[in-house]
Amino acid sequence: MNAQSILLVPVGGGEELASALAPALAGAIAAECRVSPHAIDAAGAFDSSRGQYRSDALLNALGAAFPRDWRVLGVTPLDLFVPVLTFVFGEAQLGGRCAIVSAHRLREEVYGLPPDDDLTMDRLLKEAVHELGHTFSLRHCDDWTCVMRSGHAVEQVDLKTAQFCERCRARLSLA
Repeated sequence: MNAQSILLVPVGGGEELASALAPALAGAIAAECRVSPHAIDAAGAFDSSRGQYRSDALLNALGAAFPRDWRVLGVTPLDLFVPVLTFVFGEAQLGGRCAIVSAHRLREEVYGLPPDDDLTMDRLLKEAVHELGHTFSLRHCDDWTCVMRSGHAVEQVDLKTAQFCERCRARLSLA
């Protein structure tokens, strides 16, 4: 991925997640990744009837608050949703410059299992690369190992790698 600089923005308490993700993401996509000292307050995106946060509202807040010469990746521990789905691991503006990822449902504890911080960060890295891929106009891929494979369950996230398949890499080089 020949990316311009990526600005990781903590959203709703995601400072530690963003700091831990930045070096791994920089290595995975070969781009400069910095953590913003300014966080986004997620309160305005909270839907009390669902007990979750609207990812589209947070994407809009990220786009409005940060410089246009950076790709912006919001990083949050909060549970995200879009109205037509129960939850999302992340969301991005296809061909845009903003994306957001959530560690909430990537954590083992959500499924009644013991915490595994390494596994959570591995999953978060995959979802971050996936959502950033969408900002480069990549759509979902049918290769089970490709990072652009759609994942609606954490088990699907575990099956894929943090790498683009050959076909998606070729599409990236054309973008």
